[in-house]
Amino acid sequence: MNLLNKIITLSTSILITVSGHAASLQDYVINAPFKMGKISEPIFPNINFSIVDYGAKGDGHSLNTNAFAAAIEACAKSGGGHVIVPSGMWLTGPIILKSNVDLHTERGALIQFTSDHSAYPIIRRGSRGFGVQSPLTGSGLTNVAVTGEGIFDGAGETWRPLKRGKATEAQWKAILANGGVTNKDESIAWPTKAARDGLSIIAKMAKVNKYITENDIVSARDALRPILFTLNDCRNILIEDVTIRNSPNFAFDPSHCKNLIARHVNIFNEWWAQNGDGMDISSCEDAILYRCTVSAGDDGICMKSAAHNIIIAECTVYHGHGGFVIGSNTDGGMSNVWATQCDFIGTDKGIRVKSALGRGGLVHDIYIDHIFMKDITQEAIGFDTYYDDSSNPVKNVDKDKIPEFRDFIIKDIYCLGAGAAALVAGLPSHPIHNVLIENAEITAKRGIHLVCAEDITFKNMTVHTAEKTPLSERSVKNIIFKP
Repeated sequence: MNLLNKIITLSTSILITVSGHAASLQDYVINAPFKMGKISEPIFPNINFSIVDYGAKGDGHSLNTNAFAAAIEACAKSGGGHVIVPSGMWLTGPIILKSNVDLHTERGALIQFTSDHSAYPIIRRGSRGFGVQSPLTGSGLTNVAVTGEGIFDGAGETWRPLKRGKATEAQWKAILANGGVTNKDESIAWPTKAARDGLSIIAKMAKVNKYITENDIVSARDALRPILFTLNDCRNILIEDVTIRNSPNFAFDPSHCKNLIARHVNIFNEWWAQNGDGMDISSCEDAILYRCTVSAGDDGICMKSAAHNIIIAECTVYHGHGGFVIGSNTDGGMSNVWATQCDFIGTDKGIRVKSALGRGGLVHDIYIDHIFMKDITQEAIGFDTYYDDSSNPVKNVDKDKIPEFRDFIIKDIYCLGAGAAALVAGLPSHPIHNVLIENAEITAKRGIHLVCAEDITFKNMTVHTAEKTPLSERSVKNIIFKP
């Protein structure tokens, strides 16, 4: 039995097991089509530390950065517990999480990150240059949680550019009235001149000064838009019930983390939020996103480089460039990802797999099933190895950074309204191969377009379209249609 047949057999047995009842988070972990590592919630001592006891005032005007830091420090030093954020409006600078601490936000708590950008330190990011510290962040932690029904607002409107084509006339006038500036053709507006010019200022400095310091680029800080919530190199993580909104950049971006549970998390970035990804899972292992809801200005739920053993179950994406997304960064490879029982409504693309020369890698053993979609602007199912105009060949590409997509199982896919049913576009040297699309019914303006693809099987797939030629093929081999 070849690898593809093994995957098909395994996937079928899983669907029967899970779909027979209301599946819990652990049901998905146990029945995943690959062996998951340990998925368990962190446990905290039953001790509470209210930020109010450390001087916090929930009036929306008092800056509570020191109170958050003091409460978290006291909790960590005591051996751990729960830092309580009561109902109120809590203005603050960056919040730095610590091991063995659950930051618990009660219903009615609005954590408003300050629009004073000087509160966010400039930090070095190794070979990636400089960045601005995230409003909510933790690094190198074990046993950490952010829970409760509170809302974290990243003051993103004070950082992000706005494309005129995405703005109403009132929005455009408002950003300019508040000190915003535009580019020459007035197609993009930034909240400040520093936000517009900062990156070019840094680039000019780098040409004349080999040793730039954090102090050298303070004037360019506005251009270094931070991700709202970052976790780096953490273990045993629970993110539950919270709402994360209005990010300057990506909303939630854990990287190099293990044993991560994100449950009932709500992500909301306005659809015009530039680079406003919802959930980006980067280089993580043994993670599950369960019953999360996302509406984003860019990709909704996205897997990035070196993500392995990831489950996305019973999630909903209302807006985004893609519902479930892989890439565009797939360097480091990716495997053992299962997206199941999800709804995508109004996204640009539904299932979106993308990469390009120079940012690719081997992506394999990907399982996608029971996806329900409506009003998808472009493809319901899309594979794209020419993302971001990589049709212009990149010279001397490391062979480990050439995108290769293979061994995908996509089953039980239903879409009412899409721009196209499916696009599969591989590279001539690395065609997309070993893909099964089974039990799919899609209503779309256009049908299926295949280029540089091999060993693609469509089984029991129905496309409702008025297109006269609903199937186009170029540079393909062994394309099979089965009833």
